[in-house]
Amino acid sequence: MKVKIKKEGKEKEFKLINKWKDVTLENWITLIKLQDATKTDEAVITITALSNIPKELVSQLALRDVVVIMNKLAELQAEQDDSLKRIIKVQGKEYGFHPDLESLTLGEFADIEQFIKLGVEDYLPEIMAILYRPIVEKEGEVYSIKAYDGDIKLRAEKLKKMSAEDVQNALVFFYLLGKELLMSIESSLKERLKETKKQSPVNPLQKNGGTLD
Repeated sequence: MKVKIKKEGKEKEFKLINKWKDVTLENWITLIKLQDATKTDEAVITITALSNIPKELVSQLALRDVVVIMNKLAELQAEQDDSLKRIIKVQGKEYGFHPDLESLTLGEFADIEQFIKLGVEDYLPEIMAILYRPIVEKEGEVYSIKAYDGDIKLRAEKLKKMSAEDVQNALVFFYLLGKELLMSIESSLKERLKETKKQSPVNPLQKNGGTLD
C-alpha cells in the first residue's frame, strides 16, 4: 500500500506493509506493548513501525487518512496465515521449528518457562531462539536442528527479523501442545506416586499390628 504526503508544496510517496507477513518480530514487540497507550500514540507508533514514513511526518497525516491506514492494517492482520511454518528463512539462513516437542529436554523447557515468567513480550526473541534453531541436515520435509546448548543470545538477536506471523503461530502451537505435555507429565507423576506408596515397606516401628513403646 502506498501513502502520499504533501509537505511544503511537494508530494512524497511512502510504503506501508502489503501483508502481515511483512511485520517482523521486532516490530510486533513494539505493537504489543501499546496496550496502555493513547489512541493517538498508538496510531503514530503503529504507522511508524509498519511503514517507511518518518515519525515526524506521521503527525501531518490527515485524520481521515490515519483511519484508513489503521483499518487497512487491521484487515491485513485478520487475513494472516495461521498455519505453523516448521522451516523459516531469516536473512538467508534456514531455521527449523523443534521437530518433536515431546522430546524437549528439561533444560529447554525450563528456559522457556523462565522467559515466560519474566515476561513473554520482553523475551519473545529468546523463546523463538529455543523453538527455532539452525537446520544442520535436511532431506525433503525431514530435518534435524542444532542441539540446544543454552547459548541463544546471538540467535535471538537474529530472529528479531523473523515474521511476526510465524512467531504467533509458533506460540499457539507450543502453548497447545505444551499444555497437553504438562497434563500428561502431571498424570504420570501421580500414577508413579501411587505405585511408590503401594510398594513402600511397612513402618519398621510397626509389627503385627502393634507398636513399640
